[in-house]
Amino acid sequence: QVQLVESGGGLVQPGGSLRLSCTVSGATFTDYSMAWFRQAPGKEREFVSAFRTSDRSTKFAESVKGRFTISRDITKMTTHLQMNSLTPDDAAVYYCAVYSGRLAYGSLIRSDLYHYWGQGTQVTVSS
Repeated sequence: QVQLVESGGGLVQPGGSLRLSCTVSGATFTDYSMAWFRQAPGKEREFVSAFRTSDRSTKFAESVKGRFTISRDITKMTTHLQMNSLTPDDAAVYYCAVYSGRLAYGSLIRSDLYHYWGQGTQVTVSS
């Protein structure tokens, strides 16, 4: 059974940083895409960032470009989302997701295509 477990969420002041991690267990994917989405209360789930193993490409939402970075540890099937210069608008539950196979670059933002999801980790940005 495939499981995704996120960690690293918490409370941070505006301007601060957090590093989220997502570890996959129960399967080994040779070619996959891994993404981060977030959902704030009363809002739709939105794309944050993703990478593809096929070409090592990454994609970021405009709202986080220049502030967030995504990285991965291949040996551990783990991805990290480094979030800097956080604002209250970044507060949400953050979810990681995996698409098994090769996902078109333009489709990385589509949450409906991902096969597996984590349970989410809360990020609160407040002074």
